[in-house]
Amino acid sequence: MIETVVKTAGRNSEVEDLPPSLLRPAEVAEVLNVSVSQVYTLMRTGELAALKIGRKGVWRVSRETLEAYIAQLEADARARTK
Repeated sequence: MIETVVKTAGRNSEVEDLPPSLLRPAEVAEVLNVSVSQVYTLMRTGELAALKIGRKGVWRVSRETLEAYIAQLEADARARTK
């Protein structure tokens, strides 16, 4: 699921130009169907674990982290409906 969306997200780039496990904020936004600014907020607050790389603060999220985040959101939603 995530890989399919990632290939079409962002600036028309392929996942191959990244290490296979890291996603750009725009790609994460596409997967979550939210704005990029919402993704940055999730990363800055620590709700979504992310890597901040270098002096300019390039952010990346691992696929595994994103999958775990989505799984936790689903578990929280199930718990609310009980």
